Amino acid sequence: MIKAALAATLLATAAPSFAQQPPAPSKPILTEPWVAALRDNALDNDQYAWDIAEGLTTEVGQRLAATEAEARARDWAVKRLKAMGFANVRIEPFTMPVWTRGAEGAEILAPFPQKLTIAALGYSGSTGPAGVTGQIVYFDSVDALRAAPDDAVRGKIVFIDHNMMPAQDGSGYGQFGAPRRQGPTIASKKGALAIVIRSIGTDHHRNPHTGVQYFTDGATPIPAGALSVPDSEQLRRILKRGQPVTMHLTLVSQKNEGAPSGNVIAEVPGRDPRAPILLVGGHLDSWDLGTGAIDDASGVAIVTAAAKHIMDAGRPLRTIRIVWFGAEEPGGFGGEAYAKAHGTERYAIAGESDFGADRVWRFSSQYQKTDPVLHAQLTAALAPLGITKNDKGDADGTDVEPTIKLGAPWISLNQDGTRYFDYHHTPDDTLDKIDPAQLRQNVAAWTTALAILSGGIEPGAKQPRRR
Repeated sequence: MIKAALAATLLATAAPSFAQQPPAPSKPILTEPWVAALRDNALDNDQYAWDIAEGLTTEVGQRLAATEAEARARDWAVKRLKAMGFANVRIEPFTMPVWTRGAEGAEILAPFPQKLTIAALGYSGSTGPAGVTGQIVYFDSVDALRAAPDDAVRGKIVFIDHNMMPAQDGSGYGQFGAPRRQGPTIASKKGALAIVIRSIGTDHHRNPHTGVQYFTDGATPIPAGALSVPDSEQLRRILKRGQPVTMHLTLVSQKNEGAPSGNVIAEVPGRDPRAPILLVGGHLDSWDLGTGAIDDASGVAIVTAAAKHIMDAGRPLRTIRIVWFGAEEPGGFGGEAYAKAHGTERYAIAGESDFGADRVWRFSSQYQKTDPVLHAQLTAALAPLGITKNDKGDADGTDVEPTIKLGAPWISLNQDGTRYFDYHHTPDDTLDKIDPAQLRQNVAAWTTALAILSGGIEPGAKQPRRR
């Protein structure tokens, strides 16, 4: 907690300018002492984020979108946010298709009989309980599948391989995610019986990575699954023996329309209700294999903890709105619902934490161009946390993207993604993968950004620190 003498320095400063194309700063930018105090306190002392992530993953666990588990998570979130002292806590419901998985299995019948580990991809078609049997046809990329004649695929089980490697910025996910996102549709339209892909991951654990895909362009849903990376490499070695490979595949799943989901919203009310809002969020739902710790219990925990540190210090000029978005994993339904309901409101910033809990290493913001002085303030205040500015960065975040497209300014605090895709969408996404020290650094970064963007904090009655 900030000492009383230091808290007294949190004067209600003038709001930063958001004018278009102002001049760049002509003199060095120094961080205000009260901003540095908030940053350093969060870095050294934050427990809010760990308590939220630990509580959500322990007391709720898996939170597949539009299921009873996600509903329990919304109720849990409302109780926790109210207990922390946030205002205007509510659930804003919406409906969506719900997909659930059933029995899963993959077994090579010939030439070398053995079982493989597999997980169905989101919105996979179902094999039915009896499963399907077919010959494997191999492709080393989506483009290779796309170029193949239909008769080379028809009636067979497609296997798409790739070679995704770790990257600090996670950039491989865009390219190497294509087998999951596009492969099932292409395979279906070419008449494939089913498709299996090498998991979109960088680990060598025997854990398959699930994830969403959609059958588009009129494609008929077919069974679609991801083999673990070691099993994919095993299948590739078997195929290299040059003999026909037959697989029996079981992926039982179900899809229904009109299921309930929702966004959980809470606020730190600002002194000026007419001022643009600071929108920050993460997503409440998770896939059903792990407990959704790094994806994205940590994200909602980080931004909520940061907002709580501002609230503990006093009352900001601008309202801070925290959104725990529902149903991000199956396609960003929560972000679309939020933008439909609130997208035309005025925002000072929109940002999202949804890339794990490892340290923030760089940031970018629209204000680099529209308010260089403000951007320089952010740069100076974040630098002691080891965070550099990224002059070529873009808006980041599935859930805030629809609101940003409607005109909200954006900020991106980029986490180190080197190990993120070792655990992403797997049974290994559990609380032990969160490093408490790196989690606190995330909270300190977001606290710093909110403090600078707050318009100034007026000390006042403090809210409850803990539940």
